[in-house]
Amino acid sequence: MIKVAKFSEIPEGGSKVVMVNDIPIALFNIKGIVFAWDNRCPHRGASLADGNISEKIIQCKFHLWDFNVETACAAANPNIKIKSFPVEIQDGSIFIVD
Repeated sequence: MIKVAKFSEIPEGGSKVVMVNDIPIALFNIKGIVFAWDNRCPHRGASLADGNISEKIIQCKFHLWDFNVETACAAANPNIKIKSFPVEIQDGSIFIVD
């Protein structure tokens, strides 16, 4: 496991980008659950952490592609999937499980 952030650093409905092995990973706090995704939109590589975040959708701010929070798949085409990473929270710290 790799410690990447403190839970308190990500407000509910917010995001934080961390680097793990040269991969930008977006951490999203959705209703107290942390999701970790590759931060690069598969369309043009834009930062997903800078996008519009709701309880069900992360929307890329550049071309408005929508991704389902729970599946990390594009809403319009579930065959387009963002790489996601397993997360554990221990003692207020967020870990990426490798």
